[in-house]
Amino acid sequence: CPQVQRALRALTIPLERLQVMKNHMMQAMCKGLSRQTHAQATLQMLPTYICSTPDGTEKGNFLVVELCQSQVRTLLVTLLGDGNLSPQMMYKTFDMPEEIMKGEGEALFDFIAQCLSQFLADIGSFQERLPLGFVFPFSCQQTQLNKAELISWSKGFSCSNVEGKDVVQLLQSAINKQELSHVEVVALMNDTVGTMMTCSTERAPCEVALVMDKGSNCCFMAEAHLVEMAEETSGRMCVNTEWGCFGDNGSLNDIVTPYDTCVDGESSSPGEKRFEKMVGSLYLGEIVRHVLIALAAEKVLFTGKNVAVLKEKGVLKTQQVLDIIKHEEGMAATKNALEALGLQPNERDCGRVQQICLAVVSRAASLYAAGLAAVLTYMCHTRDMDQLLVNVGVDGELYHGHTRFEEVLHTVTRLLAPECVATFIPTTDGSGRGAAMVTAVALRLEARRREVNEVLAPLRLSRADLEQVQALMRQEMERGLGRETHDNASVRMLPSYVCSTPDGTEQGQFLALDLGGTNFRVLVVHVTEEGIRMASEIYVIPTAIMQGSGEALFDHIIDCILDFQMKQNLMNHVLPLGFTFSFPCKQVGLDKALLLTWTKGFSASNCVGQDVVQMLREAAQRKQHSGLNVVALVNDTVGTMMSCGYDDPKCEIGLIVGTGTNACYMEEMRNVGTVEGDEGRMCINMEWGAFGDNGCLDHIFSNFDKVVDDQTINPGKQRFEKLISGMYLGEIVRHILLAMADRKLLFQGKPTPKLYCKDIFKTKFLSTIELDELALRQVRAILQELELNASHEDSVLMLEVCRTVSLRAAQLCAAGLAAVVEKMRENQGLNQLSVTVGVDGTLYKLHPNFSKNLQKTLQDLAPNCTVTFMPSEDGSGKGAALVAAVACRINSP
Repeated sequence: CPQVQRALRALTIPLERLQVMKNHMMQAMCKGLSRQTHAQATLQMLPTYICSTPDGTEKGNFLVVELCQSQVRTLLVTLLGDGNLSPQMMYKTFDMPEEIMKGEGEALFDFIAQCLSQFLADIGSFQERLPLGFVFPFSCQQTQLNKAELISWSKGFSCSNVEGKDVVQLLQSAINKQELSHVEVVALMNDTVGTMMTCSTERAPCEVALVMDKGSNCCFMAEAHLVEMAEETSGRMCVNTEWGCFGDNGSLNDIVTPYDTCVDGESSSPGEKRFEKMVGSLYLGEIVRHVLIALAAEKVLFTGKNVAVLKEKGVLKTQQVLDIIKHEEGMAATKNALEALGLQPNERDCGRVQQICLAVVSRAASLYAAGLAAVLTYMCHTRDMDQLLVNVGVDGELYHGHTRFEEVLHTVTRLLAPECVATFIPTTDGSGRGAAMVTAVALRLEARRREVNEVLAPLRLSRADLEQVQALMRQEMERGLGRETHDNASVRMLPSYVCSTPDGTEQGQFLALDLGGTNFRVLVVHVTEEGIRMASEIYVIPTAIMQGSGEALFDHIIDCILDFQMKQNLMNHVLPLGFTFSFPCKQVGLDKALLLTWTKGFSASNCVGQDVVQMLREAAQRKQHSGLNVVALVNDTVGTMMSCGYDDPKCEIGLIVGTGTNACYMEEMRNVGTVEGDEGRMCINMEWGAFGDNGCLDHIFSNFDKVVDDQTINPGKQRFEKLISGMYLGEIVRHILLAMADRKLLFQGKPTPKLYCKDIFKTKFLSTIELDELALRQVRAILQELELNASHEDSVLMLEVCRTVSLRAAQLCAAGLAAVVEKMRENQGLNQLSVTVGVDGTLYKLHPNFSKNLQKTLQDLAPNCTVTFMPSEDGSGKGAALVAAVACRINSP
């Protein structure tokens, strides 16, 4: 029959169109999650503030109140901490008079509280605190787990003075009126969220839920940083999509049939909830009814029969439609339903009605599948996964026991989201048990949060703490500069004898050495009016030479210089040489510096206390290299300042934040008590890594810092550096993770043996974990490398630990720098100082948040200083050459 075929075609949506719908829904999801576009979005994507699924340890008694279609359901759920496999439940259902559903809001909540009071009286008194979960299946704008304003009523409710009000507070007030002071509303959720939590167990967490009932909705665990309407930025948060409104903007118009238009027109809210009206069980019987009306008018159904009964709204129920499409007893159900309406169908009528019912239900299942596929693909993409394995909790009369509906839903979902493997878990206890789970998880997380804060509190510095560090640094700087106090200062404030930064007139060809680790560089630097050109080569210092004799070390350096000069055709040139020597020295002239101590794994003999420039010159004599003219020795911090100073004349501070940390700055000579003369300025190498070695920072040292310090090769030394630099941050994090595992806050209290190995947690892991708000793939790779069996919650807590440690490092560095810039401002008698900091080091350059946190804290601590940070592009070798260039400029006739 062409007319029937036309109706069936109208109700059949091709896979290609379902794919388009899926893409449109993903776009609508993104709009709903974005702060900028949320107000215009058809999907409201409401945050629920549920940030975790159950882990099976939840324990205790939990009350639930569930507001159903025309009933109030009260439950007492007892969780035993056994993986939530056998919760004990007592419940009672109360019928709600229709006048309550449409009356005063206060009367509704009073009725709910009275039901709760009656339920508690029936089951016996409970004296302990009873946390309560409230299932409220209406659109709400939540701002906390226990704070939610009703957006709009639906499902036949229209109570006055509730929309725009906090429904949790309304319920709590009504409970208090019943003198149930031990009952506290802890969490509010809708039925969809309750379904998701009901279907979650320790072994199979559920992260998506579909409710396929009179109404339609879906929720899922989204990455929290994408939920811009909430303040959470880490972990995951359950989002209530409120997808029933999808299509209200016309995006479904090409698949909306005339039958849908009739159903919408007869509804209480024409033009709204278009998607829900195509899939909700409240409407499927009505869609079938309007198809039958149309076909009867075309005389292809119920020919010669009186079909006036079909014009009565609600005469064909969705449950009848579902019975009609059953494989074996469907024809009998069709005949019974039609005969009950007085339509006297023949066999052909029954067959055609069954086809129509099947098409309407299959279309609903396909639309559900397209929506679910959009959610699953979105989750897969935002989690940066190649394949998503996920459990989907399902509830509602359309799903349970209706094989045809299930088959279409499962098949179409697989076709539309082939990268996602969804396991469907039908709920057995409704959303009530899920509400208890939400409440239990909320209390578990609340207790966990208290413990986490307790562990991390010593590493979280207040503004007053940072101001005190700034003041102490200033105090130690003054002591280090003073002639009488210098020897007892923890900040050595070593004169560098660099008395000028580049002014742009320097020209010539210079050699540079950059020695600061197992590799060192030899450079030739051409300084011209057009700029700087460089050539360099890296040479390795074998461990045997690093830890051998001083003569062997400096002989090796001269051999490398000779090799470089040979390759660069510089053997016949005597070029000024700048020597970057990144070890603590007492400098007594620009080209004279006594090594105070080796660091970074060096221990060459007969060097400490010696002039390293002289040792280099003596090695040149031994090697008969007469073309070496060492003009200046600087450390890497000074070299960084000079390197950046060539490009920015306002650069008068150097900062290194890498494996170690140090700073230098241009000080007025009148303040430098350790050097004769009051005129001009000199760069001071602070050697601030030792700040606090005299005990002045003991109050901010946590137990984790003390353990890390005790396990180093120089306990009690370089204590400021051990709070800030890359060599130590990973170790601090490792000890925090062990402490948290010991308190069963991480890894179920069972850390891998690897985590007990010193230096196993690299500082680069902090950068990787903090690289973006998610970085789950990177975190998983790190966890696998450490052989850690970590849950998603563990990963989120690891992120918090890393952030806490790196933030403190940046804040302490900023406090030290604030002391420097404020001193410079006061030295120059300025109300506002404008200065540039040349900065180098892997922690500053590679960590995603360190530089941002450093600059923000510095601005806060030194508001009268405008500080620009310039990353050094060429390292400190170029700076050493520029020191030599400046020295030659100053000394030239």
